[in-house]
Amino acid sequence: MTRNEEMLTASRPALLGAAGDDAAFRRMLHDLLAFSARLEQVRARFAAFIGLTPPQYTILITIRHLQDGEGVGVRQVADHLALSPAFVTQETGRLVQAGVVDKRPSAEDRRRVILTVTEHGAELLRRLAPVQREINDQLFEPLTEQSFGVLQALAAELRESAEQAVRLSDYLIAEGAGAGTGSGQRSK
Repeated sequence: MTRNEEMLTASRPALLGAAGDDAAFRRMLHDLLAFSARLEQVRARFAAFIGLTPPQYTILITIRHLQDGEGVGVRQVADHLALSPAFVTQETGRLVQAGVVDKRPSAEDRRRVILTVTEHGAELLRRLAPVQREINDQLFEPLTEQSFGVLQALAAELRESAEQAVRLSDYLIAEGAGAGTGSGQRSK
């Protein structure tokens, strides 16, 4: 393996440029990181507009999206957002105190809690909607109907591959630490 190959951050041919380097991959990754940071900033502003923290806002809109008239369980919200159920339970407690979410025991399983957005929560989201529309339109302004479809499909696929990458990183880092290398590299 050459020195340049040792420094590559990806090895799949689809991710490497014609020269076999990872410069374009790194640029794309940094663009995604910058976009993600801006997206988080925008979401924080949406949250502040309705008097919530960013995690509370995200949980509120997820409950609204998933409740489907019947309500949604804490586990569903946690799985949808890739968060721990304990964290979602803690934050939904705060949302209940703020009067934007209602929780009740499940009729089928009294151990489960069903969450729904209250009328007050729905009103806050209605007030936010015009601002949200304008900002989202600007945020995603470069997309055409076709490129939106492609991005939507890629985002779903990347979410799944990211879940697998997290599990792989846990394994590889633990294996590297267990081998005493301190570098996180697999032993050969």
